[in-house]
Amino acid sequence: EVQLVESGGGVVQPGGSLRLSCAVSGFIFSTSAMTWVRQSPGKGLEWVARISGSETTSYLESVKGRFTISRDNAKNTLFLQMNSLKPEDTAVYYCAAAAREYSDYSLYDYWGQGTQVTVSS
Repeated sequence: EVQLVESGGGVVQPGGSLRLSCAVSGFIFSTSAMTWVRQSPGKGLEWVARISGSETTSYLESVKGRFTISRDNAKNTLFLQMNSLKPEDTAVYYCAAAAREYSDYSLYDYWGQGTQVTVSS
C-alpha cells in the first residue's frame, strides 16, 4: 500500500519559515517525481513545486526564491522549505507522487492527507 504522510505545518507569523515533510512508503521513491500542491480557503488546488527523479525542480512563480523543494532518497522523504511566508501562502499543503514527472498535478497517482499552514500575525 502506498502511503504519503505530510507533517510540519503550523501557524507562523508573516516573514517566518516552516519546513514541510512528506514521508513516502510502498512506492519506489528514488526515481519518482514528487510535487507539492496547496489549497487555500475557498479556492481550488494550486500547484506549488515539483522535483523529478533526477532532482530537476520547478516552482510556481509566486514562491520562487522563497520556497525550496528537495528530497532525501535514503529516507524516502520529500521536503518543502518555506521562507519569507506571506498570508497568501495560507493553505492546506499536499504532497503527491508519480512514476514520472508531469506538469499537470492531476496526473500524480498518490496523494497525502495534507498539512495546514497558516500565516497570520
